[in-house]
Amino acid sequence: MSATPYRPARCPDPDRALGVARRPLRLTPLAVAVQLSCAAALWIATPAPASAQSASQSVRYDIPAGPLATSLNRFAQQSGVSIVMDAGQLQGMQAPALNGSYGRDEGFEQLLRGTGLTAVPTSAGYVLRKVATTGDAGHGATLPEVVVQGAGMNGTTEGTGSYTDSGPVSTATKLGLTLRETPQAVTVITNERIQDQGLATVNDVVQTAPGLTFRRFGPERASFYSRGLYVDNIMYDGLPVGLDSSNLSQDLLATDMAIYDRVEIVRGATGLVQGAGNPSAAINLVRKRPTKVPQVSVGVKAGTWDRYRAEVDASGPLSEDGTLRGRAVIAAQDYGSYKRGENSNGQTFYGILEKDLAPSTTLTLSALHQENRLHGNGFTGLPVARDGSDLGLPRSTSYANDWEYWNKTTNSGFVGLDHRFDNGWRMHLSAYYAQADVDMEGHYLSYSYTTGNYSQLGARNAHREKQSSADVYANGPFELLGRKHELVLGASYRNVDFNGNSRQGLVLNSNLNLYNFNPSAVADPNIALRDWMDARIGQQSLYATTRLNLTDRLKLILGGRLDWFDYNDTVNTYPNFNANTPSVTAHNRYSVNNQLTKYAGVVFDLNAQHSLYASYTDIFKPQNYLDASNKLLDPVVGKNYEIGIKGEYFEGALNASAAVFRIDQNNRAFRSADQTQCASYPTVVCYSAAGEVRSQGVEFEVQGAITPNWQVGAGYTVAIARYRKDATASNVGAIFDTDTPRHLFKLSTMYRLRGPFQGWRIGGSIYAQDSIYNQGTASGVPFRISQGAYTLVDLVVGWQPIPKLDLQLNINNVFNKRYYNALSGSVGFPSNVYGEPRNAMLSARYQF
Repeated sequence: MSATPYRPARCPDPDRALGVARRPLRLTPLAVAVQLSCAAALWIATPAPASAQSASQSVRYDIPAGPLATSLNRFAQQSGVSIVMDAGQLQGMQAPALNGSYGRDEGFEQLLRGTGLTAVPTSAGYVLRKVATTGDAGHGATLPEVVVQGAGMNGTTEGTGSYTDSGPVSTATKLGLTLRETPQAVTVITNERIQDQGLATVNDVVQTAPGLTFRRFGPERASFYSRGLYVDNIMYDGLPVGLDSSNLSQDLLATDMAIYDRVEIVRGATGLVQGAGNPSAAINLVRKRPTKVPQVSVGVKAGTWDRYRAEVDASGPLSEDGTLRGRAVIAAQDYGSYKRGENSNGQTFYGILEKDLAPSTTLTLSALHQENRLHGNGFTGLPVARDGSDLGLPRSTSYANDWEYWNKTTNSGFVGLDHRFDNGWRMHLSAYYAQADVDMEGHYLSYSYTTGNYSQLGARNAHREKQSSADVYANGPFELLGRKHELVLGASYRNVDFNGNSRQGLVLNSNLNLYNFNPSAVADPNIALRDWMDARIGQQSLYATTRLNLTDRLKLILGGRLDWFDYNDTVNTYPNFNANTPSVTAHNRYSVNNQLTKYAGVVFDLNAQHSLYASYTDIFKPQNYLDASNKLLDPVVGKNYEIGIKGEYFEGALNASAAVFRIDQNNRAFRSADQTQCASYPTVVCYSAAGEVRSQGVEFEVQGAITPNWQVGAGYTVAIARYRKDATASNVGAIFDTDTPRHLFKLSTMYRLRGPFQGWRIGGSIYAQDSIYNQGTASGVPFRISQGAYTLVDLVVGWQPIPKLDLQLNINNVFNKRYYNALSGSVGFPSNVYGEPRNAMLSARYQF
């Protein structure tokens, strides 16, 4: 019988695979990277022909003793196999250390010794089965499989019941590192925490996450801040999407959390994984994946202000051999509001398929449709007095007219291809596309210092934005100087295409009565739209990261990224409704080439529980300003310096950290004092890249199980950002962003009762921040708009009358604290927004 000849794998043509037209004698940076990373993976990872079976091939492992589920997860990553298991069913089981070279079967035998389990290969990977004992039917046959959910290569927090993640997190470096192994501040908001706190949107997640601030611009638009700086990217399964390309992106941040397993948050500069942006944080939303056994859950909710919601989540195999799996999530809601005349409804449809093309190759396809229809919501918020003081308006106050609406729709798709080589290397390709639409007609307020009156004006916006992102990388182990190390080689591509149509300034009421407003007094003006802005943004990147095991206790992480960035827009500025002057059209175009982003981190294990770390990370942000010689200013560069200590207790069930950080954002543009020295004086204003902002502070965090029944997530952050250099001398030394809190304390906890109260749980959360304000002078009148320090308390009570039924009551803002979630930047453009009064939500979930 002749042997089948060995045929090495071939790298794809990346330009053709990604739909890029072929051009002679030219390869894009992304195409070059695809070929390089694929070639590197094949060069390092391609086995010899005889190793194709590889079950007995020895691989070196470095897995400490710990929980069996965690050890098996690490074994799956290091061996390149898929393991079907349920972390919940393995709870309490321990595994010995696995250090040295082992064949695959030997490794399984060592880890599973004494557990009564064995690993059995199938077409879908390895499954765990109970080993029959004497007297069992079949005389030595295995018992039914111990299978539920959780593939070794796709860690999930669903079903773990934990407030922390003991598995790998790749958001900081693309390396699969645990929280303790990552030399930056990292938080994982797990599925259990999302369920306990009733976190319905990404906004809710940011509100509860340590070190992050959720702020509104008007009632509907959201913005996020970390360490005193704006978060201008968000990630979906590791692929970044820009938030500051237009006003549209902020409209769509209220993403439904029903489709996500967890949120991974890395604070500080994250240019290695994001490219262009601010040195604030990476927020990575990780989607739910199909499970390898059937599961269905149905949930309903009802709450204050006539809020109602229903969810269905179904998952499981779609083929007899389990190689095709699927999951679908459907959610619908109809919400009233504490504000007069406001209500909304929305729907979410999410589907995902996974297909094992081979035991080591998995294809993933997913799609999302989400829409929200909001009625009776203005563009801005509530007014303040002439000096900025609070007017004491009721929290139900709204100046929205009956015809106002704000409609949002998002459609997105995701594709991923994952291949695992026999010696632990992995090749991963993923791509994301989203189209978002906003259509709104509403009002905004304006204050006149001359008349002392507030006017109500009309606005109409209809925007469409398309964002696409692709990423390809190879990662795996290599040996150097007798030690095993890790390497990542990859490339990414991002594109934004924005089309904005707008019309603003129609006077609806020139003398608004703030205390006697009639929402039916003004008829719908049906404001006609005009073309406002068209913009395109492109970014291509090459990156590499390595973790070097210098000694058994000392690890060095080095990384670098090259970026090519292009921006092009056309902006039409129109006069007021009653003016007859023509519009003004402006064009902006600029690019940044070969921008180098650097990463360096060192981790030293003090003992089995504690590690010291230090890291340097940076990130760049292009800016469209010219210097005195008519040259484009260098990009703003954010540099993050951080040192800290991390602890991992109870075999990874509890994680704690403390960090000291400093962020310098350099090259910020400010207007040159002597404009006569500008090359294009007096037609063009010139700038200098000499501005600097420094944010520094400390962070403390605990997440996980203090006892087997008590889960905690807590964090305290001090982050103070100040101007160090600025064209305005009075700014130097002043607070950079005064309406972002400098002190934040957040606590979430849940305790599960035992004994006669088995099935009950009780918990809650605390949110506390210091005072915030905006101040200045307008028309010679000083103003100060402020919100004092405040604390919010939420409570949760849950009960499982039977194992498959779960009931939960969430009471938010228990003490009915009156506070502003957002402050106006000025008196002339008011946008104060109240936080929600006390409210409750009762939910029921049944697992089939």
